[in-house]
Amino acid sequence: MFLVSGTELVKTCCLNGVIGSFPAPNARPIEVLDQWMEQLNNELREAREKDPDRKIAPWAMNMVVHSSYSRLQDELDLIKKYKPQLVITSLGSPKHVVEIVHEYGGLVFSDVSDLKFAKKAAEAGADGLILVASGAGGHAGQINSFAFVDMVRSFWDGIIILAGSISTGKGILAAQAAGADLAYMGTRFIAATESMANDDYRSMLVDATQEDLILTDAFSGVRANMLIPSIKKAGLDPDKLVKKDQVNFDHMQKDSNAKAWKDIWSAGHGVGVIDRIESAADIINRLEIEYKEALQKINSFAGKITNVGVK
Repeated sequence: MFLVSGTELVKTCCLNGVIGSFPAPNARPIEVLDQWMEQLNNELREAREKDPDRKIAPWAMNMVVHSSYSRLQDELDLIKKYKPQLVITSLGSPKHVVEIVHEYGGLVFSDVSDLKFAKKAAEAGADGLILVASGAGGHAGQINSFAFVDMVRSFWDGIIILAGSISTGKGILAAQAAGADLAYMGTRFIAATESMANDDYRSMLVDATQEDLILTDAFSGVRANMLIPSIKKAGLDPDKLVKKDQVNFDHMQKDSNAKAWKDIWSAGHGVGVIDRIESAADIINRLEIEYKEALQKINSFAGKITNVGVK
């Protein structure tokens, strides 16, 4: 969701009962991030005060904690200042974030792409593990989602959030059935009218299928799923991309270097089911309907099996 999710998308999701999040580098310079965090705290607090019975979810900020990211300390200072209920860490150890967030009673979820990093995040005190499985948009893992959940459940009884190729209510139910507690979606919400994605990006998502994606390490040094049509549109040959010399995420907070990401876009394998551009509220409503329909279908099937005496 780099350069995609901002305060409007996050707030709309929260007001509709879904945890909304944004990557901290989306807000540049650091003064803008300060404004975003204050705005979300104030607007969601006012909404809760206005309607105490409304189910409003907390917002979350996703932090890059890789050693190459020079703005890390400034972002940690803002966490101390605004105390978000949930902080997501990616591309590094969550240890220092955990120490700060736990001090004021918040939770830390950590993105992990393999078993080694999952165990390290658990040892560092993360409250939840976001399993970034194969087929995820952006920096994707290589492990099948069902296998990933099973492996992590062998040593972890905390919160599991499954990410990768989930774009429907049926996918959410499948994630829960596999043993996850929550589903993590990105691609599905890029097409939301409240996202910061431009109209060409949204239209490309609607037109794209999984065959329009390439897993490449040419842009950050870490393999990510990117849209081939956007790469071609930027004048690059998808068959001749070159791996970056080193992993470096400091570019994410620099306007001059971020411009390239405005033209080269990411998506996950779930892109094939996106068939329209609509509001985040409408997306969430559709997900709920699909989830309930899938649950009803499974319950109906289970009833039929029981009636014929299969146990």
